[in-house]
Amino acid sequence: MTEEKRLEILNNAKDFFRNEIVTSHIEGACKRASKLSEYNVNPFLFKYLANFLTGNDNSESIARALVLPRILGSSINTSFGMKVQKLIGHLFQGLGSTTSGIDIEFIDATDGRKKYCQLKAGPNTINHDDVTTVINHFNSVRNLARTNNLNVGINDMIVGVIYGEEYELSSHYRRISQSYPVIIGKEFWHKLTGKEDFYFDLIDAMGDVALEVDGSHIVEETICKLAMEIQEKYFE
Repeated sequence: MTEEKRLEILNNAKDFFRNEIVTSHIEGACKRASKLSEYNVNPFLFKYLANFLTGNDNSESIARALVLPRILGSSINTSFGMKVQKLIGHLFQGLGSTTSGIDIEFIDATDGRKKYCQLKAGPNTINHDDVTTVINHFNSVRNLARTNNLNVGINDMIVGVIYGEEYELSSHYRRISQSYPVIIGKEFWHKLTGKEDFYFDLIDAMGDVALEVDGSHIVEETICKLAMEIQEKYFE
């Protein structure tokens, strides 16, 4: 990969983060978080959590205790995970696969072999049932390859986890790794780009976009709107 190509991909990553992740977070997650109907409120706990967080249990404190975990944790992580395949497609054109159960196909820059890859977001993003599904998909691809006299080895079928480190992989990923390679974080991006430290370049590029965003006023607006609903329902 040339330096020009590396910079082009990183700029595309910035555009993707800005237009897909940030926009979705502000226009989607934060708006939803301002509505009481979006929460499964536990009436036995919400006042405790509010008081634990702020020292009082008024409607604004309850809203803050509900909003912060939602918009700073679960919502944006879910959104990012759902956009993983779109991210790769935005950065690397032409890698999409028509093979059932395979997200992308690419030439591994470290060994020169074609890889058939299922993409996953992070080290804890699959469940028990996903293990069997992934292995069955990979077995089917290899069976088809044998039928068509294609040289597709076990190590050519990979699960690509775009962030994290190997020690963080859940037990579900470790079950898959007993049959097929699970490549995570730095090693995955190295195989995809040929640049050993591209993973960290990508983190830095998206971090540059993060510095453009001061969402503190959006957070406060979200809390204020939710607090009004809480006041009407629980305090009047």
